[in-house]
Amino acid sequence: MSVTVAPNQTVQEILKELPSLVAVAVVETETGMPLAAHSNVASFDIETAAAYNTEVVKQKLKAISALKLNQTIQDILLTLTDQLHLLKLSPNGSKFIYLAVNSRDTNLAVARQVLKAHTDVLS
Repeated sequence: MSVTVAPNQTVQEILKELPSLVAVAVVETETGMPLAAHSNVASFDIETAAAYNTEVVKQKLKAISALKLNQTIQDILLTLTDQLHLLKLSPNGSKFIYLAVNSRDTNLAVARQVLKAHTDVLS
């Protein structure tokens, strides 16, 4: 029997593990709506970020289909000037975790491991 965790709990647990994050959200892949979110930066619009990053996920899924690849998305990494943005899909692909961190403060391997642990149990 697998254990599932609610989106709000997921966000809180990620925040405990990565307290200096810029923003985190659990997003519904189909609609782009954040089911739970937190930002440490008042000017960071997490709802807009969730919506646009949903389009990134959808376009990548379309590309995989068009190329007839028998693959699933594990995660997507976007490297910005001083931030890392990670998208990690749940096992069934219905949700993803969007994480933005400052690249100077966060180790990429640690951030990926935290996301993997939390997407594996996302309900």
